[in-house]
Amino acid sequence: MALFEWSDDYSVKVPSIDAQHKQLVGLLNELHDGMFSGAGMAHLESVLGGLIEYTAHHFAHEEELFAAHGYPLAEAHIAEHRRLVEQVLDYKRKLEAGEVSLNMELMMFLKNWLIKHILGSDKLYVAHFVERRVQ
Repeated sequence: MALFEWSDDYSVKVPSIDAQHKQLVGLLNELHDGMFSGAGMAHLESVLGGLIEYTAHHFAHEEELFAAHGYPLAEAHIAEHRRLVEQVLDYKRKLEAGEVSLNMELMMFLKNWLIKHILGSDKLYVAHFVERRVQ
């Protein structure tokens, strides 16, 4: 069973961002499924690494759109991105050092962060981007 089911309620009305959000949900579900199917640690670390890389790609895309379209709340939004990146990279370092393991606490943190971020911070730019016909 998937950890996170995509819903149109999460749409930000920008096709490129919605597609990336769906990809993030898919990667999170892949990590979750791997944990419960007994996948080896090397596979799980690879999926986590892919999730981190794709998240960075997604954040860069959003931030480019903020700059290109003069989004007035960009600074605070970007700060949220940076905080998550720091938290996840710190977790990855601890995982690689054997100080922590992949667990449901991490899965729920990532799921809840993504939901809160999309429904909160990301929804704030919808009107701004729709008005400018951002794709």
